[in-house]
Amino acid sequence: MTNEDILKALGNVQEPDLGKDLVTLNMVKDIDIDGNKVSFTVVLTTPACPLKDMIMNACINAIKILVNKEAEVTVNFTSNTSSNRKDAKTLLTGVRNIITVVSGKGGVGKSTVSANLALALAQGGASVGLMDADIYGPSQHIMFGVRGERPLMKDDGTGKGLIVPIEKFGIKMMSIGLLVDEKQAVVWRGPMVSSAIRQFVTDVDWGDLDYLIIDMPPGTGDIHLTVVQTVPVTGVIVVTTPQLVALADAKKGIAMFNQAQLKVPVIGLVENMSYFIPAELPDNKYYIFGKDGGKNLADEFDIPFLGQIPIVQSIREGGDAGVPIMASDDEITKKPSLNLPVMRQEALP
Repeated sequence: MTNEDILKALGNVQEPDLGKDLVTLNMVKDIDIDGNKVSFTVVLTTPACPLKDMIMNACINAIKILVNKEAEVTVNFTSNTSSNRKDAKTLLTGVRNIITVVSGKGGVGKSTVSANLALALAQGGASVGLMDADIYGPSQHIMFGVRGERPLMKDDGTGKGLIVPIEKFGIKMMSIGLLVDEKQAVVWRGPMVSSAIRQFVTDVDWGDLDYLIIDMPPGTGDIHLTVVQTVPVTGVIVVTTPQLVALADAKKGIAMFNQAQLKVPVIGLVENMSYFIPAELPDNKYYIFGKDGGKNLADEFDIPFLGQIPIVQSIREGGDAGVPIMASDDEITKKPSLNLPVMRQEALP
């Protein structure tokens, strides 16, 4: 086997979204041949590519059929995450894409979606940070199992101190819950909250990231305006449940980001707590909070519908135990309906 043989075979493997072969697209790197063993790297357009397994199998088959049926093929993946930022990058200079996760009301699972979205992106090969901007009701420090821990400080080289975010499960995470006594309520007026959010942007050492996920507080208010006016947000993901009262508030959230003075793209909508399937009755599906409310709302506003998440006990248990479901080996993480970041490749930059 030679490098030329491998490239010729991989010239028959198409990138499904782009419609051209991997070699023409210059996506094949670092070919290494050792006897019957061959390895190479495929450079994906996004670390969250949902077609990764399809591409891998096609590469292996091409080499076995066209080059050597005894070949032991190892396909590695990396990615060149594109940046959809349109600013001068004076803030968060190493962050390629900033995604806020919002909800119209509390209790719909926004923080759960934020945590597992960040983890799934990281598992796909992206470098990810998670900022808990829910100042009054922080929860990411609980979901990541770092209650009681305190972030360290470092010198940025100019004498200015920077907060080093806590790293857990490969995610850089920062939350007000790491800085204040959990037993004390955060009773701050708007300007103090806005100041804290700006500090999370300017005084935290986020480093180089493909994605910074910002877990926003519920509703529409000061924090949302501060974040959008301070940070060049790439896009917004809206989380809702199917019930009417949640949908009414979700509409306000969508409308807020569609206002001319903000105008942030809505990446799509996630419907949480869509239905419940009892383990002892696997053929029964109960729509406890109504059926397809989020899907219908996405259609009404002509925004992508990213998927439905059922009511699953292990999802709740994982968040409470400090091990979000995407960080576990729970069988539910293998189901496409829960693997939010890879449901629609076109949804995320």
